Amino acid sequence: MVDTSETAADDRGRGGSRDDRPDPATEAFLAHRNLLFTVAYEMLGSAADAEDVLQETWLRWAGVDLGTVRDQRAYLVRITTRQALARLRTLGRRKESYVGSWLPEPLLTAPDVAEDVALADSVSMAMLLVLETLTPTERAVFVLREVFDVDYDEIAEAVDKSPAAVRQIAHRARAHVAARRPRGVVSPAEARDALEAFQRAVETGDLQRLLDILAPDVVFLGDGGGVKQAVLRPIVGADKVARLLAAGLGRVADKLSLRPAQVNGYPALVLRLDGELDTVVAVRIDDGVITGLYAVRNPEKLSHMERATVLSR
Repeated sequence: MVDTSETAADDRGRGGSRDDRPDPATEAFLAHRNLLFTVAYEMLGSAADAEDVLQETWLRWAGVDLGTVRDQRAYLVRITTRQALARLRTLGRRKESYVGSWLPEPLLTAPDVAEDVALADSVSMAMLLVLETLTPTERAVFVLREVFDVDYDEIAEAVDKSPAAVRQIAHRARAHVAARRPRGVVSPAEARDALEAFQRAVETGDLQRLLDILAPDVVFLGDGGGVKQAVLRPIVGADKVARLLAAGLGRVADKLSLRPAQVNGYPALVLRLDGELDTVVAVRIDDGVITGLYAVRNPEKLSHMERATVLSR
């Protein structure tokens, strides 16, 4: 496969260039690479699959006659969307046989992602889980329109529908998401305060503190992928979740360290056992309390926690 990382793509493009600049196709791809990754990731919830989509996008883009391309950004987004849609349908079949709950792959993100409130909201674990409830086409239309402000005609070409049909799909997807998304945009400061309170409660083992920060109907989801131990079904209710956390973390208290990190644009907790990365815990917050806890333990989903991923729109 072709390596589409910025360094590799840049090296390929410099080949025989006299002025040490990449060729036009590589230059355009590099200019939009972070955007294309973000589009693919928001459609798939999987960084590994998003990287594969970028490989496929590059292969198709490299064979395009650039003289026929009016808008390079739109053309690249269109290729990426089509490849992501095909991958999304395959991913759907894989999820059907997945052991336990399937959670999006967490990304360590730079502070600038949090500064773009709309971008941070769109890649948050809570929003990605809401997007999981859309059909593949609804998800593509919602992401392109609501996050990246792509016009309806361009979206229609990307998803092979008429502009009128795309408008109807967008309306339906917006209503679906609005009914399920977190209530109001949570500021990074609010998320940080809630997470700090949660961290203190976990570290002290204070059950009442945990209950105070958890919503009565809080939902806990764990993703071990059949590789690491995790709850196989959602745990619902503050008392059940608090007792599960107190008991589970209490058993490894002497080996455990909890550190805050920016994950998918919001504060999260990184749990290490004996210094080794073990779990990433992201949260959903509504009205100042935690309504969702998402613990990713599957090692295959933790590879993007070692260095920050650049996202853009």
